[in-house]
Amino acid sequence: MGSMSGARRVTLRIEGKVQGVFFRESARIEASRLGLTGWVRNRPDGAVEAVVEGAPSLLEEFIRWCHRGPQQARVTDVARTDGEATGEFSQFIVERTS
Repeated sequence: MGSMSGARRVTLRIEGKVQGVFFRESARIEASRLGLTGWVRNRPDGAVEAVVEGAPSLLEEFIRWCHRGPQQARVTDVARTDGEATGEFSQFIVERTS
């Protein structure tokens, strides 16, 4: 846990026109740029779900980005759940759901 001091985890559920608009890949690029770790995936109900870990200020910046998303996206809601970082992720990936 020592290296994760101050890190937080946030779970996001992003709703709107967020699938088929490069949202996941754009989120991966943005999270990686910020040095955050975790994953993002499409949900069967049309939303996008993400689990992200990192410094609180960087998480807030990523969440602000999620409210906009990539150019073609139309985000209507971002629900967040805050928690403790586990440090289980080494990078930020797009999780492919079958």
